[in-house]
Amino acid sequence: MTGTRLLALGAAVLAFGWTAQQPEAPAAGHVPRFQGDVAPVDPATRERMTGVSWHRGCPVGLADLRLLTVRHWGFDGRPHRGRLVVHRDAAGPMLRTMRSLFRLRFPIRQMRLVDAYGADDHRSMAADNTSAFNCRFVAGSPGVWSEHAYGRAIDVNPIENPYVTGSGYVSPPAGAPYAHRSRHARGMIHRHGPVVRAFAAAGWEWGGSWAWPKDYQHFSASGH
Repeated sequence: MTGTRLLALGAAVLAFGWTAQQPEAPAAGHVPRFQGDVAPVDPATRERMTGVSWHRGCPVGLADLRLLTVRHWGFDGRPHRGRLVVHRDAAGPMLRTMRSLFRLRFPIRQMRLVDAYGADDHRSMAADNTSAFNCRFVAGSPGVWSEHAYGRAIDVNPIENPYVTGSGYVSPPAGAPYAHRSRHARGMIHRHGPVVRAFAAAGWEWGGSWAWPKDYQHFSASGH
């Protein structure tokens, strides 16, 4: 393979985030520290998002969004790099929250842009993917924009923290073993727990505090 093709391949890998979930290999004796970056959505990511997680008619423009690249702990006990897209006014608070979660060593299965799943919320949840921006309507409410469509909401570890209705419906289906919150397992979020407090410090509210349905994976700036 020529040097030019290698450079092109490397650029594509960075642009599409294929390496974002590769575990880092810290040097022996090195204690990993949080790293995070906020930047405007770059041209390659804009191209990837357009027509997928973002399209004309969305309530926010691409210029109003920011790309976060953060270090987080994985379920393998190793640090990983993940990416989130949020509204520009949520970028600072989200970065501080991710720093808090890292200090807590709270494990996140993976953190990929929802575009990796065709902006299909069900596919992203089934993969236990933590994601934020997605220009979509509230499930079951056509014409009503989700808080995700504004870049002011995030879903964290959807399998360990599923959406549960009073009638017993659970989404994603793999989250059924975690529907009863008396269970304590890695990656779960609990009322009055450190993850809820970390988001509350940024002014974000937890869907697990709703009456019904319960959205244990969901945090948002508006509380909706």
